[in-house]
Amino acid sequence: MSKSKFLKLDNMSLEHVLDEDADLIPLMTPEDEEEINKEDVPDVLPILPLRNTVLFPGVVIPITAGRDKSIQLIKEANKGNKTIGVVAQKNESIEDPTINDIYKVGTVARILRMLKMPDGNTTVIIQGKKRFEVDQFVQEEPYIQATTKGRVEDRSNEKEPEFDAIIESIKEMSVKIIKENPNLPSEASFAIKNIESKPFLINFVSSNMNLKVEEKQELLETTNLKERALLTLKKMDAELQRLELRNDIQSKTRTDMDQQQREYYLHQQLKTIQEELGGVSYDEELDEMRQKAKSKKWNDEVKAAFEKELGRLQRMNPQVAEYSVQRNYLDLLLELPWNEFSEDLFDLKRAQKILDRDHFGLEKVKERIIEHLAVLKLKGDMKSPIICLYGPPGVGKTSLGKSIAESLGRKYVRMSLGGVRDEAEIRGHRKTYIGAMPGRIIKDLKKAGTSNPVFVLDEIDKLASSSHNGDPSSAMLEVLDPEQNTTFYDNYLELDYDLSKVLFVATANSLSTIPWALRDRMEIINVTGYTIEEKVEIAKRHLLPKQLKEHGLTKEHIAIGKKELEKIVVAYTRESGVRGLEKMIAKMVRYAAKSIAMEEDYDVKVSIETIEKVLGASHLERDKYESNDVAGVVTGLAWTSVGGDILFIESIISKGKGLSITGNLGKVMKESATIAMEYIKANAEDFGIKPKVLDEYKVHIHVPEGATPKDGPSAGITMLTSLVSVFTQRKVKNKLAMTGEITLRGKVLPVGGIKEKILAAKRANIKELILCASNQKDVEEIKASYLKGLKFHYVTEMSEVIDIALTKQKVKNAKKI
Repeated sequence: MSKSKFLKLDNMSLEHVLDEDADLIPLMTPEDEEEINKEDVPDVLPILPLRNTVLFPGVVIPITAGRDKSIQLIKEANKGNKTIGVVAQKNESIEDPTINDIYKVGTVARILRMLKMPDGNTTVIIQGKKRFEVDQFVQEEPYIQATTKGRVEDRSNEKEPEFDAIIESIKEMSVKIIKENPNLPSEASFAIKNIESKPFLINFVSSNMNLKVEEKQELLETTNLKERALLTLKKMDAELQRLELRNDIQSKTRTDMDQQQREYYLHQQLKTIQEELGGVSYDEELDEMRQKAKSKKWNDEVKAAFEKELGRLQRMNPQVAEYSVQRNYLDLLLELPWNEFSEDLFDLKRAQKILDRDHFGLEKVKERIIEHLAVLKLKGDMKSPIICLYGPPGVGKTSLGKSIAESLGRKYVRMSLGGVRDEAEIRGHRKTYIGAMPGRIIKDLKKAGTSNPVFVLDEIDKLASSSHNGDPSSAMLEVLDPEQNTTFYDNYLELDYDLSKVLFVATANSLSTIPWALRDRMEIINVTGYTIEEKVEIAKRHLLPKQLKEHGLTKEHIAIGKKELEKIVVAYTRESGVRGLEKMIAKMVRYAAKSIAMEEDYDVKVSIETIEKVLGASHLERDKYESNDVAGVVTGLAWTSVGGDILFIESIISKGKGLSITGNLGKVMKESATIAMEYIKANAEDFGIKPKVLDEYKVHIHVPEGATPKDGPSAGITMLTSLVSVFTQRKVKNKLAMTGEITLRGKVLPVGGIKEKILAAKRANIKELILCASNQKDVEEIKASYLKGLKFHYVTEMSEVIDIALTKQKVKNAKKI
């Protein structure tokens, strides 16, 4: 073998027995390989099983022989030709392997040196020569011997450029692995770079990789050199990734530990500095919390819970993560207004003035608040009611809560429920969760600082129903039930809290989306829309001054009279509330602000012409009454989520049979059309309709604005009137509208939303209304000023509707039927 290059073994277990020359192991060169391949292998080889490693050709390894058979084999071979066959055990736990427990492919090895160790074991340094395969086992005692046959290596791809590239990659990756693995000596990189023999490089790397015995055996048994090189490269890549990941984890762990230690020392130094400067130390903070607790109006249960949790905090290390969680919980206990109440003001006249000042109209709501104050003044204590203000958007439901709070002299809290779909928003999270917080009810009470604020639950009808995060609407039941909310349980607080003194005011646009159980716990007060007169007053008293202030102007800069305000209301808004009106007024104020800023001339007193110039032409024509010159067109009244509205029912007949309905109608409206048609068939002669006509003509009913879904029973009498009008070709009475449900017996039933419908009729310049007699009580509850200019017809039978609605006069160009 060439003596030009050597690899120094870094084996501490051999260091004390190897002399200076013995630990220099020669690296194999191509010339050495040729010499080895020419060497003859004895016909019979003694077989040495290795427990947990695989020997590769050309590689030198030290092995420790502890089994009697192995020691005897080595001693006899060392005295002879020093050549043995080395194979790996399939299962390293077997102490005395038989021929079935070892692999059949191994490496012919030469004993370089045999050493006696101080512990009695024998250490042997051996070097692999060439691969062999067991042909036949000839004996098992005193050790295994076998005849062998050579295992020829396929080097057909050795001259390919691709093979050279693989070898270079193996060298480069070997250097990377040596850098990443602290257990490998840095000198190994130098040795790898200087290996000339490509097969030996592959064997050397395979031998030193951290692989399982079966994986190394797979490499040993691969005869094609290029395939073995590729397999070696693949396993090296996996090992490099494991090393990089391990080093990265160790680096992060070490960094985290260093950071924690650094923070601990800094905290200790900060504590010392604070004490030196007279600041609050850790112990002083605990004492301060105890002093605060003495002033709290706690019952025995809360007091005991605080002492227990404070004791836990005292035993905790301030550096652990749970310390801040525990501290936040104790701070919540201390900051909540347990049994702390603001004093109610029982000046009923003052309360009435505040309500009248902030809101025009809304008499029922104001009356209910004054009643509550009166009872509270007489009794001194009562459970607060749960009021639900129900009505269209923009009528002042939310702002009413502020006025109630001011009139009572209480704190005001508002909580928006729109889109809340997590039960924890109401009840809070359990403290065991990461990022746990109390529910919004408890948080808002802490912010208010009293246990009896006016608490506005805004948009309660938009509270989400059951989901994977729980059912927030069901969680709200405990909040709003006067019999349960004396012991409201928050998951984070884990203590009962009394909500019975809180005056809850809920707001909703629609009752249909509120669960029945939740609606049952509230007192529903209908906040209806405003009349034109009311909108003008609201604009004059509230909206215009507010917009002037927001735009930095005064009443000297722009003046809008009642007539002009009425023009804006009638021509540019059709809502029940006043939000759209406020936007129009804001636009007028911006016009004045722009003119002032640009130093342009403008009229301070706004005229009708100025309104049309700034706001443009009126686009609200659909509320206008349509003429009665066409048979089958009748004006109906409808209720929507934004207030009252008018709708038109159109009917037409043509040759054929059947009934068709269009206009995006719901199931109930379609049923009303069917009922009206069947009633007409059953009473055709009473209406002057020939029964033969009903069989020969097809009827089509249409409700315009097909893009808008429409449903409900209110259009029943409207559809009946439309059908009779088209069959008889009689005119519908001028400026007439109607609403009511019908039955097959010919009865007219009452419907809801009467005030909103009346307001819609006034906006459309309707003069007469047909209503069910049972709805008369609803009309009587409305202010007489709202009903000025309207005539009401109260009916109980369908025949009465026809007598009132249709004239004897035929329409122009009446169709001959």
